[in-house]
Amino acid sequence: MTKHAGGGGYRIEHDSMGELKVPENALWGAQTQRAVQNFPVSGLRMPREFIRALGLIKASAAEVNAELGLLDEAIAQAIVAAALEVAAGKHDDQFPVDVFQTGSGTSTNMNANEVIAHLATQAARARVHPNDHVNLGQSSNDVIPSAIHVSAALALREDLVPALKHLAKAIDKKAKSLKGLAKTGRTHLMDAMPVRFDQELGGWSQQVRNGIDRVKACGPRIRRLALGGTAVGTGINAHPKFGLKVARLLAKRSGIAFEPSPDYFESLSSQDAAVELSGALRTYAVSLTKIANDLRWMNSGPLAGLGEIALPALQPGSSIMPGKVNPVIPEAAVMVAAQVIGNDATIAIAGQSGNFQLNVMLPVVAYNLLQSIQLLGAASRLLADAAIAGFAVNEARVRQALERNPILITALNGVIGYDKGAAIAKQAYKEGRPLLDVARENTRLHADELRELLDPAGLTSGGIKGPEGGGA
Repeated sequence: MTKHAGGGGYRIEHDSMGELKVPENALWGAQTQRAVQNFPVSGLRMPREFIRALGLIKASAAEVNAELGLLDEAIAQAIVAAALEVAAGKHDDQFPVDVFQTGSGTSTNMNANEVIAHLATQAARARVHPNDHVNLGQSSNDVIPSAIHVSAALALREDLVPALKHLAKAIDKKAKSLKGLAKTGRTHLMDAMPVRFDQELGGWSQQVRNGIDRVKACGPRIRRLALGGTAVGTGINAHPKFGLKVARLLAKRSGIAFEPSPDYFESLSSQDAAVELSGALRTYAVSLTKIANDLRWMNSGPLAGLGEIALPALQPGSSIMPGKVNPVIPEAAVMVAAQVIGNDATIAIAGQSGNFQLNVMLPVVAYNLLQSIQLLGAASRLLADAAIAGFAVNEARVRQALERNPILITALNGVIGYDKGAAIAKQAYKEGRPLLDVARENTRLHADELRELLDPAGLTSGGIKGPEGGGA
């Protein structure tokens, strides 16, 4: 029941707990308003992707209920139109409920029901009830887990996977442009045998592609929906065909092969699919950290660091040191990775909070999972476009380091033996001389032969140098 106050900027809404003041122009009702007042926690609201998923679910549910003869056709169509407006983002300001709310997400589900009912009532010119009509055949307990899955599946397809593919392609393109250019390899942050830039970058590209495979591998579980389980998994108050038909309609609307869960009790009581996906996101965050930190090390200097590459200069790096330029894009990427790893810890704890027939940390799972997807997508594109694509190699610095790298002596193990090679390497390092010169003085090998055996680019293809079986 609605009763307008006289010019006070609010109206009176009534629910099962009594009367409540609601802002006059708000599309929500009493239950949303109670949640706004009950949870003044963070100011964080449910993500846009999640509200989109709720709208798609409510539209599909109304359409199915009409098809099953459970909902008046005119009311159903009004609900569908209103819910699709919600899905399209036309009413995002009407979703004020804090993320940190009731663990089932009931407040957000009722927020959607009330907004859609308000809009549908205006369109249908008939009373559309948020529970009896918009929420027909549903419970917060199956709607919110389903919205987590729908929103995550859409975000993976539309945001994260394309972003990771973009980064992999950017790395591959850069690697191709540097093909054949050798540099000092490093293990334990110490000089090691040479590698080529395209080999090093190829490792990064494979990490990213593995990340794509991992998140895609979670797809079959994410595409399973709890809809049809209603309150505790038994399907009370829902038509037996409701879950299947809604999943098929959502699949048709989205192009993603959603299907009803094979076990509603599992889908309501656990968030294992979200935990699994978050683990794949965490793994990619670790990969992103490795790539970003390699870039930072390679860019370090320009004089006292490695100085192998120069990242694009994007902004002044210090408020006190003129001329300083910092690797800001890789730094942003590693901060994103840290946030995602923290989100994963939150999701893991939340996933443990399934008590009997319901998980009671659903909103925080939704928020952190979708934030991780969004952050990783944005950081991947940023790293591709503002760091990988534009860095330049300092070839003179790279060549100088290679010439003085005593570890190149490893290539002569099969010719002069390990012990003699170690002695030559130590002498070259101690005297600060090119390895080639010291090796020429301490072996019977000709200069041309040494140049061939110690050629850095030639050493990046593996194999054994010199006579088979070794010998000094």
